[in-house]
Amino acid sequence: MSKTNTLGKSARFFICLLFLSFFLMSCVKEEVELPNQKTLLMYLPWPEDRTLTKAFKTNLSDLEKAISRNGLKDEKVVVFMSTGSTQATMYEITCKNGICKHDTLKNYSNPSFTTTEGIASILSDMKRVAPALTYAMIIGGHGMGWLPVYPTYSTPLRAITTSVSSFKNYWEYEGAFHTRYFGGTIPEYQTDITTLADAIARTGIKMEYILFDNCYMSSIEVAYELRNVTNYLIASPTEIMAYGMPYAVVGEFLLGKTNYQAICDGFYSFYSAYEAPYGTLAVTDCSELTSTASLMNDINRDYTFDATQLDSLQRMDGYDPAIFYDMGDYVAHLCKDEQLLMRFEDQLNRTVPYKTRTDKFYTKSKGVLPIHVYSGITTSDPSDNPRVSIDKTKTGWYRATHN
Repeated sequence: MSKTNTLGKSARFFICLLFLSFFLMSCVKEEVELPNQKTLLMYLPWPEDRTLTKAFKTNLSDLEKAISRNGLKDEKVVVFMSTGSTQATMYEITCKNGICKHDTLKNYSNPSFTTTEGIASILSDMKRVAPALTYAMIIGGHGMGWLPVYPTYSTPLRAITTSVSSFKNYWEYEGAFHTRYFGGTIPEYQTDITTLADAIARTGIKMEYILFDNCYMSSIEVAYELRNVTNYLIASPTEIMAYGMPYAVVGEFLLGKTNYQAICDGFYSFYSAYEAPYGTLAVTDCSELTSTASLMNDINRDYTFDATQLDSLQRMDGYDPAIFYDMGDYVAHLCKDEQLLMRFEDQLNRTVPYKTRTDKFYTKSKGVLPIHVYSGITTSDPSDNPRVSIDKTKTGWYRATHN
């Protein structure tokens, strides 16, 4: 064999070895840069309420207790926290040797909490600084279910009845306990559910779950609006105490592989022994909502609710007239076909597979009220409260179930 051929083979071998080295290095680099398994965003917009601002800090402290116990493996926890009406900070909670620290990611001046563009921008920031295979979201603040930010009526304000224009939200009552619009107590800091759905969709994210640490958010109208941007909805169908979710107890089940049953069990364990022992929580599987709407449409096509039965329904609020009624109880009063009702009840159990409650629930306006029937989710369909009589017919749920 000639010396030239030997050198040629050596050169080719060296080149192949060099390419292999580059390939292996690129594989290692790619593995290092893979996104986390899950990023959990705790979204705390300005609540315009000192009681809730204090509660937010307790919520964060409690979540950090859960993180300190178990550490963080393939997940990240990012917090968007309003520090004032025009200031906010995004930071990451890190944990080393059981000690939690805050690593500031971005400071905001005049962030928009109430527009599609503003919320999408915040979510995009989260996605950029903490990329993951899965995203989840906790939202803190006040809540009023699906109700749009008031006033949004097409009817001129002067034409709205006195009872509507003088409507009093639950946080305006002087109740014995503080309870928790998605957002604050005035329209300037409140966000419509449709806006949230549009903002999440704009980022291309589909949440594993959205946990609403707000009152009245376990509503069929809310869930249906969010069905395309989250797999699950965790929320309360009633008012929830200002303390909110017991994150020190349930935090570990929100991270890693989500354990929805354990979240409900932990919630009940905490609130059944709380100073105000009242609490309701449910988990909605949003993939079941299309089937639920289809059955509901069949029922509405054949039956009309008898308004004289309103007082017999399980109310889930303290308003007069009630706005939020138990969904299962409403359909049981509406549907007279036993087979159809049984199909709907089976479907509703698939739609709300996890739920828990104490024997009673608390309202700031009426105090403590009993729970006789509980499906874990509400509807405003039968409500004759002037505050919702116009807007309930504009929801995606109403349109899908009345045609």
